[in-house]
Amino acid sequence: MKRIGDNMTGHTSPEGFRHLVGPDRVHRDLYTDPGVYAVEQARLWTHAWVYVGHESQIPAVGDYYTTEIAGQSLIMLRKSPQEVTVLMNRCAHKGSQLVHEREGNCGKMLRCPYHAWTYRLDGSLLSIPLKNDYEGTNLSSCPSGKGLSSPGASMNYRGFVFVRISEDGPDFTSYFGEALATLDNMVARAPDGELSVLGQPLRSRIDCNWKLYLENVNDTVHPISTHESAASAAKEVAQNLPENGDTVLAMEQLLPFGAGYSFYSEMGARVLPHGHSVLGTKFSIHTGYAPLQDYQMELEASHGQEAAQQILQFSPQNTVLYPSLAAKASPMILRVLRPLAVDRTLVEIWAFAPKNAPARLRQRAASYARLVFSPMSVVAHDDVHLFESQQRGLLCSGNEWLSLHRGYQDSEIGQASASMDSGNNEWVIRNQHRGWLELMGGAA
Repeated sequence: MKRIGDNMTGHTSPEGFRHLVGPDRVHRDLYTDPGVYAVEQARLWTHAWVYVGHESQIPAVGDYYTTEIAGQSLIMLRKSPQEVTVLMNRCAHKGSQLVHEREGNCGKMLRCPYHAWTYRLDGSLLSIPLKNDYEGTNLSSCPSGKGLSSPGASMNYRGFVFVRISEDGPDFTSYFGEALATLDNMVARAPDGELSVLGQPLRSRIDCNWKLYLENVNDTVHPISTHESAASAAKEVAQNLPENGDTVLAMEQLLPFGAGYSFYSEMGARVLPHGHSVLGTKFSIHTGYAPLQDYQMELEASHGQEAAQQILQFSPQNTVLYPSLAAKASPMILRVLRPLAVDRTLVEIWAFAPKNAPARLRQRAASYARLVFSPMSVVAHDDVHLFESQQRGLLCSGNEWLSLHRGYQDSEIGQASASMDSGNNEWVIRNQHRGWLELMGGAA
């Protein structure tokens, strides 16, 4: 049986992509077709603003962190005490990668291990062996003589570093818009305005398409069934616990997964342009965490009592900064998506805290990351099993479509920004696919 995605013309034409995304359903080729994935890498992941890392990962001059986006090897590098840059991890001479470790310190310069060409920390060419042999050649006028390449654009937004691989595409502020409020809130939660990553991230390679994972970030209906066993176990354990200690913190974070459909239906959500969204505009499973009085007093001293209260009250379930990032303000967690193949995704879980945060606040973020996102946790284990089950199930013959009908109304078509009362409305997921279509060049 021939499917929509089996025609390569359909893969590359805007009309073909429009056929894959309906107003209330999407075609399975979005998740299973290698041709669609290849075009995503060439279009969507190069024209969107994609998260690279946080400046606290590279605190000293010469520190670097490497990652890969859309097949491009990138270096996030501390070039001065005040400045971070992003460079292509490719020697201008013959293309060798300059650094091969995930992170490290290159000293005062970058040196290619192949022919020893060296570069300043801003990427400009510093020296080359046998320099005299290049006199009279065209090296200085060609790209190889001008130093290292950079992505089309980069932005250090309050410590959060993003790139747009392509020279063409939206500017940073207009692309993210209101979605940046969650990153602003994270920074505001630091009394001195400085955040820091809490050690290394949790990394999981999941055998599913990246969009299945990102949709689940906004799926409020699945916890009731998917995480029923985890919530039930937490409830049973919590009945016999003392009032203090790490186990109580774990229960504080696990018990809300047992909240019913009505809880999620009342938390509210907001869709934003380009696939971004905020789930939990009114409250979330994180809203009920016990206050930390000394920390709250520090915030009030920095921001004033009323502003501090507003900062602490904003605790969305998840903010999606499409396509690469899902953020929580409390606890401070970033989930970073790195597609590896049509059916394989790397997910990184980064925990954050104010640089001088009290131990309990740091513990809250680190604990949540381990309890909920470690691949062997009682929560993520369920999710990963079902993501991979979805990926296999979508290869079955028969129904070629995935339903996104819950809460759909024709009036939502054409609304770039809108708030809704129910967090159970799949509009937040439909909105991701409209952002996908726009970035793939198929928007009407």
